[in-house]
Amino acid sequence: MTTTDVRRADPTPGGSPPQAGAGARAAHRLFVVRELGIALALALLVAGTALTNPRFLSAQSVKDLLLGSTILAILAVGQAIVIITRNVDLSVGSILGLSAFATGTLFLAAPGLPIPLAIGVGTALGAVCGAVNGALIAAARVPALVVTLGTLYVFRGIDYTWATGRQINAADMPAGFLRMGTATVLGVPVLTLFAVVVLVVAGYALHSYRSGRELYAIGSDPDAARLSGIPVGRRVFAAFVVSGALAGLAGVLYAARFGTLDANAGLGSELNVVAAVVVGGVAIFGGSGSVYGAALGAVLLTAIGSALPVLGINPFWQRAAVGALILAAIGLDRALAVRMAHRLQGGKARGA
Repeated sequence: MTTTDVRRADPTPGGSPPQAGAGARAAHRLFVVRELGIALALALLVAGTALTNPRFLSAQSVKDLLLGSTILAILAVGQAIVIITRNVDLSVGSILGLSAFATGTLFLAAPGLPIPLAIGVGTALGAVCGAVNGALIAAARVPALVVTLGTLYVFRGIDYTWATGRQINAADMPAGFLRMGTATVLGVPVLTLFAVVVLVVAGYALHSYRSGRELYAIGSDPDAARLSGIPVGRRVFAAFVVSGALAGLAGVLYAARFGTLDANAGLGSELNVVAAVVVGGVAIFGGSGSVYGAALGAVLLTAIGSALPVLGINPFWQRAAVGALILAAIGLDRALAVRMAHRLQGGKARGA
């Protein structure tokens, strides 16, 4: 039996029975505990590193940590929405690279282009790529793993063909656009504010809109969701469009932060994104988790990458630590699933 989030849609007109409501409340408490556990692990990591090297908590170090996790967090939010539906999007790194190079090329062709328009174009390009994934998966009923593995190479190949070995330098980019990659508001990087807005909007949509709650129902049991009248194909298609759009936005922000672009932007980042989502408590089999946990997972992975060199630990152990976190997250998710099954069975027995 799989866990379901408290935000799943309720297809019955009369609402949930008492034991289902009790199970939903128990699930909510478990998910909160899981996300608090991620936050505690992050706090312990930062505190332990700061005790070894106090400069780790300097203003510049905190800014670098926020900037380093921003792009990964945005990608993780989109990936979490897809994984909640029991799918996966392996093409997000290639979409990021394609969008980043497209943004740089756009500014080369029109140096005076308004920055909001460039952001919109990059995001729209990502949405188109996501629509390609979603159409193949939802309409043709092809497994997401197969489709997105294929489009990972297709989109990257388009990027390589377009770039033809060229590199776009920071000197060719508008100064205002590059400033967006380093500017701060009250000490918080502007790029991080983009991630916060994305996180809040996505979290609110999943919690407050029926279409968002239905994604959890689809991930828990696609066949049951279809029988209850949920338009599974349209919802899955929309999830991939959102994931692609956020990957496109991440590509624009990548261009603003680094300035120098080539066809290798975002290469290999898809595995880090999936790792962040799983570590953040989103069940790899769908139906549970939250975008907030996925964003916390992205920050935790970035903090590990920043802390281990400060502690003088071999980079090999960084990979090992990430792998251990993934295994621990999967084990915890399984333990929570078993515990939730026992709670629900106990509630049904008492109700009977």
